[in-house]
Amino acid sequence: MKIQIPDSLKEDAPKNNWGKILTATPIIMTVISTMLAGLASSEMTRAQYSRSLGAQQQAKAGDQWGYFQAKRLRGAMQRSTLDLLQATVTLNPIDASTFPNLAPAAVAAIQKGELPPLPPEIEMAPAIRSAVDMLDAAKSDEEIAVPLNSLDLQTITSTERAARERADRYDDVTKPVTKVIDDLEKSLIGSGQERVRDFTASRLRYTSARYETEARLNQTIAQMLELQVRKSNLIAERHRHRSQRFFFGMLGAQLAVIISTFSLAAKARSALWMFAASAGITAVVFAVWVFFYV
Repeated sequence: MKIQIPDSLKEDAPKNNWGKILTATPIIMTVISTMLAGLASSEMTRAQYSRSLGAQQQAKAGDQWGYFQAKRLRGAMQRSTLDLLQATVTLNPIDASTFPNLAPAAVAAIQKGELPPLPPEIEMAPAIRSAVDMLDAAKSDEEIAVPLNSLDLQTITSTERAARERADRYDDVTKPVTKVIDDLEKSLIGSGQERVRDFTASRLRYTSARYETEARLNQTIAQMLELQVRKSNLIAERHRHRSQRFFFGMLGAQLAVIISTFSLAAKARSALWMFAASAGITAVVFAVWVFFYV
């Protein structure tokens, strides 16, 4: 039995390729709308991840700033005690020859309060130095964002890691000297009040300088962590803006779906189809611009 297609349906069928394309507009726009919805959701997920990462980095930065302040406070207390001791009693210089077999670093620490040499300076990108200077000057977030926009998070993280390794290396250098001083102080117990007092003053001089130096090393680590927080927040804001714009693109594609769907039931559908196609093309162009340039 041969199936006959009614003439009314034949009239509604597309007459040429252009008509077929226009008839497929709702399907195409639905696919595009779904893709844009997925991109908007993906960008929002990335924004939330960056916010969460920034919160974790902020906690680490807070701990590091607290460590920096503790070091500075200890150094200040050591200096205050030394000043009080110098103002109340007469102190004599330590004769290191009375302590045989001391390393030169320990002799310099006991006699003059000299510290072991610092490890080499870490390499720091100009943009990071600029951002650190702005942090120290309490500049606004908008001003600090200018140098940070030219950096990626990995660069800041690598600099923070290098600063931490530098602090660890210096700690490894000072530990033997500190141990020698502690052992000598214990050995002097019972050897005379004046001699113990003089040695205590030398130890205070050395430890106050050591705490101050260690505080500065930890300050650099805290600054790098602070920049990581700022950068993560900037990344989160960028993804949030991209998500918002992809959402607007999705709305444009859905508008094209609605218009093209209505046009299927209209007699004079050319204008509606063209309007739907224009809305869809605009949504696609807008989404491409957001993807590559925002």
